Amino acid sequence: MTMKFTRIKLYSLAVFAALLTVTACGSDDPEPVNQEELITTLRVTFTGTGPNDGEVVVATFKDLDGTGGNPPEITDPVFLTANAAYDVSVVLLNETQSPAEDITKEVEEEADEHQLFFIANNISLTYQYSDQDINDNPIGLEGNVVVSSAGSGTLQVLLIHEPNKNAIGVSAGNPENAGGETDLSVTFNVVIQ
Repeated sequence: MTMKFTRIKLYSLAVFAALLTVTACGSDDPEPVNQEELITTLRVTFTGTGPNDGEVVVATFKDLDGTGGNPPEITDPVFLTANAAYDVSVVLLNETQSPAEDITKEVEEEADEHQLFFIANNISLTYQYSDQDINDNPIGLEGNVVVSSAGSGTLQVLLIHEPNKNAIGVSAGNPENAGGETDLSVTFNVVIQ
């Protein structure tokens, strides 16, 4: 009787172990989470067109140790020419890597999941997108800026992950209805002269 009980006990233990193994290796495992990339550096290059052809202005934000560490290095102020136009290009980097990781490529590859916004406050600056994702919605890595009268204010550059690009105003550059998550928000002081 004791021998039979031990065999049943061992058999039950083996079945339990097999079930545990099958359950642990099942297909119900959660998908790996796609972690957001670290963006330490934003570089916005304004290249003059028309009357200010050849003028190049680079606005840079760099924060290698993240929020709460040392203050970021930032171009302050950014000087632009009144009554002028610029081609604009954006570069996003993770400079904690060596060599620096180009996050711009990831944004390009996942363009339908990203959009940059350029929000001018108290300055006469208008941004227009010149790049589109596979659905013909804007991205914002490339664009054009028209600057009107002289003055000073700010320009916020905002990168949103998974915005609703079909929401009202979003494709025109208004993030108010975009939703999604903010990957990066940088505000530059701008002087138009």
